[in-house]
Amino acid sequence: MPVLSKTFPCYERRMVWLGLALAIAMDTFVQLCWKVAVERIPGAIGLWESVYHILPDPFFQVALALFILQFFNWMMVLTRADLSYVQPITALSYLTVTGASIVFFHEQVSLLRVAGLGMILAGVWFISQTDHRTDYGFQAEDDEPVRTEALL
Repeated sequence: MPVLSKTFPCYERRMVWLGLALAIAMDTFVQLCWKVAVERIPGAIGLWESVYHILPDPFFQVALALFILQFFNWMMVLTRADLSYVQPITALSYLTVTGASIVFFHEQVSLLRVAGLGMILAGVWFISQTDHRTDYGFQAEDDEPVRTEALL
């Protein structure tokens, strides 16, 4: 299998999609860990007592670690693609979180929710059909477009 040069557009697009897949997977896992950690907090306690109970929880600690990893992953994604392209695609985590909630927490999903998830999926498909990066950077009014390479 040939090695792709970092200058090829398909390499960049693959790196973007790898980063997006990681973002979606990490967000899904964060939401699951967060749910488990919150459910372990005793019912009728105050805010500071809740904080006291959740900080040592291993599920909460995993969620925090994943938040930090998500930060670095997101930095990598944003260096390779437009925010207006990648942010909407991360909405796929709504689908994965819903699926995981059904499997692990035995949650019920109504037909209306399924329809909403279908709309999200359709929106992500439309966005995925566009280019992941525009050729132009920021520009002032009445100026010629500035090439992104000129900004670097």
